[in-house]
Amino acid sequence: SVNHQVIHGLPSSYVLKEGDIVSIDCGVLYGGYHSDAAYTYALGNVNEKTLHLLLITKEALYQGIKNASVNDRIGGISNAIFTYVNKNGYTVVKEYGGHGIGKNLHEAPYVPNFGKKEKGVKIEEGMVLAVEPMVNFGKSDIIDEEDGWTVSTLDNKPSAHFEHTIAIINGKPEILTTYKYIEQALQQYV
Repeated sequence: SVNHQVIHGLPSSYVLKEGDIVSIDCGVLYGGYHSDAAYTYALGNVNEKTLHLLLITKEALYQGIKNASVNDRIGGISNAIFTYVNKNGYTVVKEYGGHGIGKNLHEAPYVPNFGKKEKGVKIEEGMVLAVEPMVNFGKSDIIDEEDGWTVSTLDNKPSAHFEHTIAIINGKPEILTTYKYIEQALQQYV
């Protein structure tokens, strides 16, 4: 998904250029179980405002994860993401969010990026979730593109997407996916 594309961007004739951002959302099916992760990349010299959007989106992901402990509710994750994004002047996409994950890529419960702390499914030991804030620079409104797959911002402003798969182990969230290798590779270009 490039620039104003939120999710599900399809290959096209568009040639990536300096200053673009690109979100890649992918996973692994191993031993009958799925993982899911997303990362938004800055290509070359990206303007400071867009880089800030990427930073806040990534930080919002970790804010949500911190609120995923046994006996908390899914709404705690949702509220933490929304609150962090909102206080930094951005908006969350409300039509899409995270999800349970396991033998199927998308399972219950749904993990929205907005909500009330005390609402939603109670988080239990062993639960596995994909937490994925999708954050827009402008308004939260989105549109489905004519290709029937790509989702973009209505105002054509940039959108960022970060996602981790987590498991609730010993009452606390453990991140099962990693950005370690992505960020090591990116350091070569800084």
